[in-house]
Amino acid sequence: MSTQHRAQALVDEPTAEAVSAYLSRHPEFFSQHPELLDSLRVPHPTGGAAVSLIERQLDQLRHRNARLERQLRELVAIARENETLVQRVHGLTVALLGETGLRERLQILEAQLREAFRVDQAVLVLFGARNAENELSMGRFLRVLAPDDPDLRPFATLLEGGNPRCGQIRDSQRDFLFGPDTNEVGSAAMIPLGGRTPSGLLALGSSEREHFNPGKGTDMLRRIGEAVSAAVRLG
Repeated sequence: MSTQHRAQALVDEPTAEAVSAYLSRHPEFFSQHPELLDSLRVPHPTGGAAVSLIERQLDQLRHRNARLERQLRELVAIARENETLVQRVHGLTVALLGETGLRERLQILEAQLREAFRVDQAVLVLFGARNAENELSMGRFLRVLAPDDPDLRPFATLLEGGNPRCGQIRDSQRDFLFGPDTNEVGSAAMIPLGGRTPSGLLALGSSEREHFNPGKGTDMLRRIGEAVSAAVRLG
């Protein structure tokens, strides 16, 4: 072949983009030319021997199926975890509403938070008269503050929004809730009580950094807040 003919052949040869576009527009191409499937050789992605197009497709399908199976297992695990949390929240609600006295309900709340929900630290802040804290006598678990108490300034945005937050919290929030010497709180959840008209704040702390992961959502935390708010309103 002359130099001119070779140059012309290079000009006439379609680009990789053109071939890809053509095959995308004509997915039936290999059905009409099945002999090409066995003759085409595709380099192995890990540098091994070349394989046929069919073998490469099968390999891709196996990898895709493996990925889908992993995703399915993850979804099943999340569904089971959510079902367990729903049952625990339901049990907490029933237990809280089964008591007539506020102090008894708060004792049940503290116990279930530690036992059923596996939290290492739990603090309930209620807005009301200071002497209510002495009357209820719940130790470090309960604090009663006025809604405009200066100590609540680090929580102003949280209380105004009315939505739970979880994950890492600021040092000022951690020090107020769990104490300045508490360094074992890896993650925390803060749950405003009372919606748009705050009646308090429930804080949960865990030594595990991923225990209260914001990626898991806050729906269950909101349900806990609703149950606690109802229990507190009963007085």
